[in-house]
Amino acid sequence: MRRLSGASFLLYILIPLLGPSNGADTWTLDHPLADDGQPLISERGSFALGFFSPSGSDSRYIGIWYHKISVQTVVWVANRQRPVTGSHGSLSVAANGTLIITGENSTVVWSSPPLALSDPVAQLLDDGNFVVTEADANASDPNSFAWQSFDYPTDTLLPGMKLGWNLTTGFNRPLTSWASAIDPAPGEYTFGIDLRGDPQVFEWSGTRQVWRGGPWNGVRFAGIPPMVSYNKISVQFFVDATQVVYVFHTIDASIVSRLVMNHSGTAQRLLWVDDSKFWNLIWYFPMDPCDTIFPCGPNAVCDTSRSPLCGCPQGFQPKNPTNWELRDGSDGCVRKTEVDCRNGTDGFVLVSGAKLPDTSSSTVEWVGTTLDQCKAKCLKNCSCTAYAQANISGSGSGCILWSTNLTDLRVYGSGGQDLYVRTAAADVGMYSSVSLSLDRWLREARSRRQLGAEAC
Repeated sequence: MRRLSGASFLLYILIPLLGPSNGADTWTLDHPLADDGQPLISERGSFALGFFSPSGSDSRYIGIWYHKISVQTVVWVANRQRPVTGSHGSLSVAANGTLIITGENSTVVWSSPPLALSDPVAQLLDDGNFVVTEADANASDPNSFAWQSFDYPTDTLLPGMKLGWNLTTGFNRPLTSWASAIDPAPGEYTFGIDLRGDPQVFEWSGTRQVWRGGPWNGVRFAGIPPMVSYNKISVQFFVDATQVVYVFHTIDASIVSRLVMNHSGTAQRLLWVDDSKFWNLIWYFPMDPCDTIFPCGPNAVCDTSRSPLCGCPQGFQPKNPTNWELRDGSDGCVRKTEVDCRNGTDGFVLVSGAKLPDTSSSTVEWVGTTLDQCKAKCLKNCSCTAYAQANISGSGSGCILWSTNLTDLRVYGSGGQDLYVRTAAADVGMYSSVSLSLDRWLREARSRRQLGAEAC
C-alpha cells in the first residue's frame, strides 16, 4: 500500500479507490470524504467507513461496517449524538490530525480530540480500527496511533479491541447501547468493568446495576459459563499496574464474531453464518431470573432448577419467614448459629457450581496461596465470611476473601465453581445438600410448631 501526504492541505482525507481487477488501494488527497462519495475500504476489504443511515431513518452518520457481509452491520459510529441532516456531510482531517465531521453550511457536528501532528494520515485498518498517525509512522504499531476508534467503542467489541480501563490515564472503554434499532445515540445500557475489589463485568441501566458478570477466574468471568463453550474464540483478561482490560480474538481468521450491548438490554455474543446470511446468537445475558441483580437477598442462593428460586445455604435460614412463605426471598438469609472465631471451632460448607458472590468489597491475594492456605487465612480473620480460589485454571491459585454478606449468589447446573462459606461448628454437616430449600425449611418449621403444641 502506498501513502501520499501533503502538509500544504488544510483539510484532507485519505480515500481509497478499490481497483476492480487487482484489489489494490490508491490513496488521494484531493477532497474530503463526502456523503455522496465512496467509503473508505480497509486494505483486505474487511471493513468500510463512510456515511450511512440506519434502516427507516434519514439521519446520516459516519460509521464503520463489515464490507464483505451482505447484511449491513455497523460496528462503530462517530457522530452518534449529532447526525447530519440532508446530503451535505463530509469527513475531513485537519492539518494537526483532528478528525472533523461537518454538516449543512459547514457546521461542525463532531470532532475527535485535538492532536498535534505535523503530517497526519488517516487509515481504516483491516481489524476495523480507524486510526490517525504521522505519515511516516508504522500503522501496524499501536504505539504510533495518535488517535484510534478502538478507544471510543459504541455498542460493539471487535477482536483485538480492549474493554476496560487504562489505569495510567484513568480512561475507560465501556460499550454503550444504541438508543433504539434505528438511533445510534447513546442508549440506556452500558457494559463494562467495575474496578472495586476484585474487578468484575457489569451491565448498567443508567447508574443502576442490572446484571453482574462477576470476576475473572482465570478461564472466564464467573457469571458467564458459556464463554468457554466455543473453542474458536480466545479470551484474555489483563490486570496489572497499567490496565484492567478484557480482549478476545478469533482463532480461525474465517470466523467473524462480535460482542454487542444491545439496545434492548442484553449483552450478546454473535457469529456470522455466511451460508445462511445471518448473525447467530451463541450466548446472551441476562438469561434467566437468577441473572437479575441481587434476586434473593443477602446470603441467599438463587437456583433456577428449584421452585421457589431462592434458598438458604447450609447453616442459614430465612431472615423473614413470613415473606419467604409468600415466595419473597429479598430479605435473604441469616445464620442459624453465630460463628465462634475466638475458639477456632468454625468450619466451612461447600456451595458448588456457584457464580461467586459480588466481589466489590472482597480482597484478593495471589502470592503463595493454595486452597488450604485460603481456608487458613479466612479462619484467622474473624470478619471473613467466605473464600474461593481466585484462579481456577491449571491447579488453581490465589484467594478471594469476603468479609461482608454474600450477595448476588447463584448456582449453575454446570460451569460454576466452588465457594466455601463460613459456618458455625454446630451447623456443619447438618445436611448433605449444599442449600436448604424453602420447602424443607417450611417442613421443619411446621414440625417444630407441632412438637411445641404436643409439649403443651
